[in-house]
Amino acid sequence: MVKAEIHPEWYPNAKVYCDGQLIMKVGSTKPTLNIDLWSGNHPFYTGSQKIIDTEGRVERFIRKYGIENQN
Repeated sequence: MVKAEIHPEWYPNAKVYCDGQLIMKVGSTKPTLNIDLWSGNHPFYTGSQKIIDTEGRVERFIRKYGIENQN
C-alpha cells in the first residue's frame, strides 16, 4: 500500500536550463532545474579537453605501458 500525502509533487515535464537556454525536459520533483554542465558543453564530450602534462607523466605512462598514439 502506498501512503498518501508523504511523497513530493512530481513534475513529468520539468525544464532543465544551462546558461539560460532550455536543454531538455525530464521528470523531477522540481519544476525547473538550473545546471552548470551537461554533455553538450562538457570538454570531455565535446572533444575540447586537453591533457595537461605535469613533469612528463604522460610520456612516462606511455613508456611504461607501451601505448602508442591512436589518432
